[in-house]
Amino acid sequence: MASAASPALIRNRYFDDLAATPGLYWLGQNTNHIESHPAVREAMIRAIEDGAFNAYAPPLGVEALRAAIVADLGTPGAEAVVTEGGVSALALVCRARCRPGTTFVTTDPTWKWPCQFARQQGAEVIEIPIYDPACGYRLTAEALRAHVDERTAIIYLVDPNNPLGIRYTRDEIESFAAIARGCGALLVHDCTYRDFAEGHVPALQVAPEGAVVSVSFSKWLGLAGLRIGALVTPAGLLDEMTSRTTSVLGASVVAQAAARAGLSVKGEWMARVRAVDGANKAMIQEAAAGVEGLALPVLPSHGNFLVLETIGAGIRPEALVECYRRRGIMIRQGTYHTARFGDRFVKVSTSVPGPWVEAFCELLPALVAEARTLNDVPAQF
Repeated sequence: MASAASPALIRNRYFDDLAATPGLYWLGQNTNHIESHPAVREAMIRAIEDGAFNAYAPPLGVEALRAAIVADLGTPGAEAVVTEGGVSALALVCRARCRPGTTFVTTDPTWKWPCQFARQQGAEVIEIPIYDPACGYRLTAEALRAHVDERTAIIYLVDPNNPLGIRYTRDEIESFAAIARGCGALLVHDCTYRDFAEGHVPALQVAPEGAVVSVSFSKWLGLAGLRIGALVTPAGLLDEMTSRTTSVLGASVVAQAAARAGLSVKGEWMARVRAVDGANKAMIQEAAAGVEGLALPVLPSHGNFLVLETIGAGIRPEALVECYRRRGIMIRQGTYHTARFGDRFVKVSTSVPGPWVEAFCELLPALVAEARTLNDVPAQF
């Protein structure tokens, strides 16, 4: 009797099938598919041709890249630790601070993987619901204060929020930092999408001793497959954080070359990316307005994505995801982000070529109708 495939294998095969789909339109993972800046491509090619990848990188990252990350964030005096993507930075923080008897406080929705890392260390995860127009789809100081105490090790804030796209103000960040200081928690500010936001304020600018910031090159620079990010910490926390790292031999030298080049042309590059992103969002907004029952609850979105509510149209998010998958377009079901609210929405990424979004919009009315009839939906992740 054949044994059932393990959940890990099922999940991997799901993404392997997506990656093997010729010409797939990636509208589900917030990745950036706009053609790379020539300077970034040239830096990677040069690193390969020079054989730079034959040697290990410095364990904390190339010094010039570390300095450029701190300067870009606007946090002089801080220290950057280059990691294999932003997710590795967040795993490092959870290993450093979470343990049995502590709590890890975040929002619902949030990004799911740091919650998993916290649980792996034995911490209790507390998710404060924010999918509610009454609170503006955002965490409030009052709600946060009600869920922290002396057990709280980490307050984890995704800002802009993935998947909602809300962005917190300086006053809100200051209030969250004060609450963290009051209960002895570390404020972990996940700034993965900050480059798509207006007026974003990294927590280290208002709490230079009691916060850390994670950043990623996957989204704004389009380096998801190269796995490059960073943890930016106060100087006094550097040794504590790095004592828990598993990246003792440094991150990819090719990825670091691309990241350095990207930071050098960031102003020019992001002007282009944000123009494409904004035009794509406008197209989706117009298309959704033409389909009864669909809604965009959070506008503007400060991330490179939109939440598209499907519950008013009487369809399951998973059914719409499957309908698009059959046409070679990946979007994502809400349950990836939240079990509590995931039946309400799909998420659509917007830092992609315009024709991809045009195809999504053209298909939307027909696929909403098709989704109402679709009952046989395979597992999604």
